[in-house]
Amino acid sequence: MPELPEVETVRRTLNELITGKQIEHVTVRLPRIIQRPDDIQAFAHMLAGHSVVSVERRGKFLRFVFDGLVMVTHLRMEGRYGLYKEGEPLDKHSHVIFHFTDGTELRYTDVRQFGTMHLFDPGEDLLQKPLNKLGQEPLDDDFSLERFKQIIAGKSTKIKPLLLNQEYVVGIGNIYVDESLHRAGIHPEETAKSLPEERLAKLHHAIVATLTEAVNAGGSSVKSYVNGQGESGSYQDQHLIYGRKDQPCSTCGTIIEKSVVGGRGTHYCPSCQPVPVTLPVTP
Repeated sequence: MPELPEVETVRRTLNELITGKQIEHVTVRLPRIIQRPDDIQAFAHMLAGHSVVSVERRGKFLRFVFDGLVMVTHLRMEGRYGLYKEGEPLDKHSHVIFHFTDGTELRYTDVRQFGTMHLFDPGEDLLQKPLNKLGQEPLDDDFSLERFKQIIAGKSTKIKPLLLNQEYVVGIGNIYVDESLHRAGIHPEETAKSLPEERLAKLHHAIVATLTEAVNAGGSSVKSYVNGQGESGSYQDQHLIYGRKDQPCSTCGTIIEKSVVGGRGTHYCPSCQPVPVTLPVTP
């Protein structure tokens, strides 16, 4: 599933590709992608004639801002947007097509068919599902250490599931939680309340640094992810821990292990991220 760096990269490329384009009509080939309104004809009718003002991001969601409407969309597992010329061969998994008046088409393709689209009046999208309960943006200027401490300090939840919870900090998924925890030297099963301020500061810095580097590298292409121009990211080549089970840790040389924490596959270095003394050591 694309995380913040991948969605941010898609946002940037789509802004370059479609800002200012006007929708002539919309073709919906898979109705269940459209979550709001529940009438696909109404969805298409509402968008016809509107122009793209910008493409924005909230957590892992994209916000297509039109002149008078906002479309909130989630890529889920393998959704992607791409700009094509009218008449180019159509992929069988292209489920929603936005036809522009200049003869180009923005196609939403999704092999797994889990993606979603919601249409709102401006401002209404931030007050209703799926955006209304999202937490702090980790790359915003106001994501200070003090703000981070307010969000997670004192909670008895294990730190990895806590960071994956989008109601606290948004956009960080499995890849970047593992990478950030490794940078900070924190075992994924430690609880938030067990971390003193200096370790929270290390984690805060690790989250910001990891996400910033990943955005600059165009995200991680570990499966099928590409940006709006069909280009793969390169941050997977810089992963310190994720996807490197049974390989030596680049920091200390210890063999990287993988376990399950909060129902998610989790990579960690047993030397750089020692098991907390409160947890039993697996023989």
